[in-house]
Order: sequence, then structure tokens, then C-alpha cells
Amino acid sequence: MVSSPKNRVAGNGTAGNSTWVVPHQEVATTSQPEVNPQSGSSLFLVCGLGSIGQNCVAVLKEYGVKVNAVEVAPVSDWEVPILPEAIANLLIGDCRKPEILEQAGIRDCRAVLLLTNDERVNTEAAFAARLLNPAARLIVRSSKHNLNHFLETSLGNFIAFEPTDLSASAFAFAALGSEIPGYFKLDDRLLRIVKYQIQAGDFWCDRWQVRELNTSSRRVLCHVAGELLIDQFYDWDGNEIVKAGDTLVYVEITDRLMFSAHTPLSRSAQRAKLLEQSAKKKPHLWKLGLQSLSYPYLKRQVIRFWHSTEHYRAHRVATICGLLTLFLLTIGTVFLHLEYPDVSFREALSASFSLLLGGYSDIFGGLNSDDSQVSGTSQLLGVVLTLAGTAFVGVLYALLTEALLTSKFQFFKNRPPVPDQQHVVLIGLNKLGQRIVAMLQELKQPIVGVSNSAIEPSVLPQMPLVVGQIAEALTKVNLSQAKTTIVVLDDDLENLEIGLMVHAANPSTQLVLRTQDQLFSNNVAQLFPYAQVLCAPAVSAEVFAAAAFGENVLSLFHLGSQTVLVTEYQVSRDDTLNGFLLAEIAYGYGVVPVLHQRNARQSLSFLPSDDICLEPGDRLVVLATSESLQRIERGERSPKCWQVQVEKALTRDAIFEGANEITRISGCSLSVARQLMASLPAQLPIPLYKHQAQRLVRHLSKVQVTAHIIPTTHNT
Repeated sequence: MVSSPKNRVAGNGTAGNSTWVVPHQEVATTSQPEVNPQSGSSLFLVCGLGSIGQNCVAVLKEYGVKVNAVEVAPVSDWEVPILPEAIANLLIGDCRKPEILEQAGIRDCRAVLLLTNDERVNTEAAFAARLLNPAARLIVRSSKHNLNHFLETSLGNFIAFEPTDLSASAFAFAALGSEIPGYFKLDDRLLRIVKYQIQAGDFWCDRWQVRELNTSSRRVLCHVAGELLIDQFYDWDGNEIVKAGDTLVYVEITDRLMFSAHTPLSRSAQRAKLLEQSAKKKPHLWKLGLQSLSYPYLKRQVIRFWHSTEHYRAHRVATICGLLTLFLLTIGTVFLHLEYPDVSFREALSASFSLLLGGYSDIFGGLNSDDSQVSGTSQLLGVVLTLAGTAFVGVLYALLTEALLTSKFQFFKNRPPVPDQQHVVLIGLNKLGQRIVAMLQELKQPIVGVSNSAIEPSVLPQMPLVVGQIAEALTKVNLSQAKTTIVVLDDDLENLEIGLMVHAANPSTQLVLRTQDQLFSNNVAQLFPYAQVLCAPAVSAEVFAAAAFGENVLSLFHLGSQTVLVTEYQVSRDDTLNGFLLAEIAYGYGVVPVLHQRNARQSLSFLPSDDICLEPGDRLVVLATSESLQRIERGERSPKCWQVQVEKALTRDAIFEGANEITRISGCSLSVARQLMASLPAQLPIPLYKHQAQRLVRHLSKVQVTAHIIPTTHNT
């Protein structure tokens, strides 16, 4: 981050209508953003202009920095048309060669991004770059986690990412549904992002102001009337009443990850819901008995069993043979008992068993040695039982042989059956697809994979799998009941074609498509608004670009059309965060602080207060868009457009307490606040952000000081 130390407000004032003396940096006199005067352009080098490399250059140019590039061969396909003009110096050559790096300005580089498709080339180029520039930050594309760990320790100022891991999280979050756009862990605490549309009858509806929803474990990010259309955080009025149809987005600390957003119900509604659930869960026993004997119930159970064995035809054959054998055993026992009155029921049952096991001659010879005493019907029944028993034994042998061969040559369990409903269908089990499946399985999400080619049994053995032509496979995955369908094949047009097929078969399923080209992605998203289109290289590029400036990106998720990065900062003495209140950082840069730690030995503060002033050595984690990170890098804060008019203090103690509140929330010096409170009515000379000013007015009211906010002159 670029250096921009801030001097805290100090000064003296006089009573009455005199002019207050404050540093001119604190007073916003124009509507232009506050810009760090010391910020300047630095040189960044990108090696490898594939999809990720080109997108990285585009993102870096948005930061306003100079970018050089190295590519092994002339680029014939520019995915971002403006890049040839955006790159200051494009060299054709091997980025592992010192002379090429020298020509690219390696010694003046602030960061080097090594993004070729060959991990060996990236690693060797990192060695060469470190020898030529010991201070440059190295950002490497690599999946060798153990090697990356050792290189980070040995080379210093080194970080490596695997693009598949970066984009997989975005696809996995998209599969969770629109109500839970994302989640992440910070120091063993789970935080989730919730999007919820207020319903009539919700406890919050028509009785809570938006600001009142902020608690020690929840922070509102966005509030809009109707569907969410997010441009930036904090673009809402905290004093608005929450109404039915409004959309809320908030981050909250939770102990477990639930995949449905909800708000508290009123007590009467909770009681009615509990009674209804209790009545549903405890039906009378006699009703259960009648239901289990009814024809529709039995029919449903038979159909359910038949569908459950669709992928195991041998089980169906064994079941049919078993039922037929049981039926013949019953018929044979009853017939022999009636045909030969001297034979007991137990002897008739034993004889039927013997016939089924091939004892025809033994049974009929034992009954009477004279064949004339044995009826033809008995002999025919004996033959039928013997043949049926022989066939059943043959089926048992076949099943046993199949089981032995499976255990001998396959060594792996059969995959589970396809889920019935509310599951995720993932089409394409390439490296990205397998990573998405692994993440969703960690989240206990039901999922079925679809592949047009066989995969090894050892790959994701607990995942239901359908192999074959995609169009045919879609008929076997219960697509009509699927919650989400993700298509991540390597061909963009094939992904679009399959996506259209899926939407035609089930318009209600949430559709997520992978693309490799940002322009193609934008066009598809506009033409087919029901699909969530994610350009994997563009998602990864935002993380690589942010890492080039020294930030540590912990996670990412999509909110509306924005990619939100969970970014960690270590505050240093000369960066753009040092000396500012969290309120100024949050509202000035448009980020949401979710964690603050004064130093490594002090406790963590989740969803910290706006009143904390950052110091060198502090740890700060924020939710930020790429635009917000760029503004932090440049030290460019939004202007403060509101002022607080303090009217009067109702008691003597209110004067003392009011000055303390003004100092704590606005960041001005205590002497300025004391003199302000001694000369009421007066206007706080320091402009504030709207949420910050509203909060100050509320806290002044609690200590019996009346005040209100007014826009600054340039904001009227």
C-alpha cells in the first residue's frame, strides 16, 4: 500500500460564532474524493499472457499502475482488446532468461506475476526474478503446495495460488443458492453472507430500522427495496423501516452453516409453528396402521423400491426370484397338506423345502412307493417346485460370484444412488469440477456428477456418477428436482448448449455456467439472465492482482454482479490505513471490517466497532470489491459530505459526556470537542460520513445532548 500517514485533528476554538481551527486535510471543501498525494505508479511485470495473464493485466491497469509483460510467442488472440495499448512494454521471449527479465525492467518492479501454463517455468522464473530483484513481490501460479510453502520461507515475499482452487470456491458458493452467497472462516470462527427478502409477518418487518439489525454478531451490508442490485456497500439509510419485499444482505457469525436464510418470527407465530410441526410429527398409531395396509401406500412403497434398484438390475432379478420362490413354497405347503390329510402341516412345509432344493425323488418316493397313489397334480407341482428351486439357487450362485469378482477386481465400493431432490447436478468432472465436488461434499450438499467419459473408481468414490452422452445422462439425474446445475466443461459453447438444455428441461433450477472469455461471459449473462455466468480466469485474476499489492486474499464470493474478496491487511507505519478510524476506512473506501486485532497477543474483535483507530502492527480483515482495493491502494477515499449541528445539552453532565462521544466517534481532539460543547449551539467543524454522523447523533441523544445532521455546502 502507498504511504499516507494521517495527523489526528488538534486545535483550539473560541466560544460563540468564531472559526474553529482544524487541519485543512480534515475539511472536505470539494466533492472530489480524498486522494493520497504521495501515491504514485509502480512497475508490475506479468509473465504469461494466457487467459489469466490477460485478465490480470486488465485488473492491474484499473489500479492505475504501469504494466510490462513477457510472452514466449506473439499473442494471436487478445481476449481483452485494449491490452496491446495497455501494456507499456511487451517482450517476446523466455521469462526464465535473465536478459529477458532485465529488458522487462525487473530491477524496478514492485511485483512480478508468473502466470504461464507450465508450473516448472513459473518456478524457474521465480528463481531468476529473485536473483535480479531481492525485494520484488513474487506471485506464482502453482499447485505444488508443499513446494510453495518451502519457497515462501526461502525466497521471502512470495505467494502462490492455484487458479482452480480460486475459481472453485466461487462455483461452490453459487451452488448453495441465492440465499447464502458465501461463507468463510476466520481463526476457527465461521462467518456467512446471507441474502434475505423480508416477508410479511417476519419479526423485523414494519417494526425495525435497518441500523437496529446491526448487532455484535451481525452487520448489514446492503438494504434495497425489492430485488438486490448492488453497486457498493453502505448505500442505504440506517433510519429506514424494514418493509415486506425489501432485500437484506448481511454478514453474521454463526456456529454452523445453514443453507436457508431466516429472520426471527414473533412469539405467537413461533408457537403456532411449533404446534403445527408437533401435530405433523405425532399422528395416531391407528392411522399409521391403516395407511401401511392401504393399496396406495403399498403401491408407493413398491414403486419407490423399484426406482431405488434402477442401477442394480441383479438386485431386481434376485428380488423377483425370491418372491416367486416364497409364493411357490406357500402353494406347495398348502396343497400337500390338503392332498394328503395324514401329512401334518410341518411335514408338508418340510417336503416343499426339499422339492425346492431338488429332492423330487426323495419326497414322492417317501410318501408312497406305489406311484399310482400319487396324483398327477402332485407330481406336476413337485416338478415346478424343483425347477423353480434350481433356478433360484442358480441366481444365488450368480449373485455370489458377482460379489466375489467385484471384491477381487474392483476393490472399491459401489457409488451411492442419485439423490431424489434438492441436489446439485455438476456436469464436467475435470480438475475444476472435481474440486467443486470436494468442496460441496465438505458442506454436506447432495450432488451427482455427470461425465462423458469414465473416471477412476478412486476419484470421489462417495459421489453418485452418471457416465455417457450428456443429453442422455441428463435423463438419469432427476433433473426436474435439482436445486442447482453447474456446467464446467472446457468448451464455452458446449457449456452454453448444455445450459440451454437444462433450462428447457427445468426452468426452476439455478443454472451456473463456466466460461473462459470475459467478453463471451458478459454477452451470455445479458442474453440469458436466468444463468449465473462465471468467467474462471477473471475470478482468479482479481485474486492474483490483489496479491500483487501485498494483500492476502483469504476467500472470495459473488454478490450480485460483484466479486467480493475477503482480504487481510497488516497495517504498517507508511500505508494508507494507518491512523484512520475504522469508520473512515469502511465508509471512505467502501469496505466492511469483519475482524480487527491490535497485535498478535491481544484478543480478536469480530465485526469491530467503528471507533477503533488503526495503528502499525494491527491486523484487519475486510470484505472488499476489486474497486475498493484499488481505492485503498491509491489512498482515495470518498468525500465526507455531512456535518453535525449540536443544539444544546440538557444537563451539566451532558456537556462532559457529549464531548467524550464526539471525540470517540468523530476522531477529533478532546479539546476541540470540549470547546464545542461549551459554546452551544455550534456545528462540528469536521465533516463526517453519513452513517458516522447518524451514529454520533444517536449517541449524543443517549447522553441528553440534542443534535442533527446537515449536508455540507457542496452536498446540497
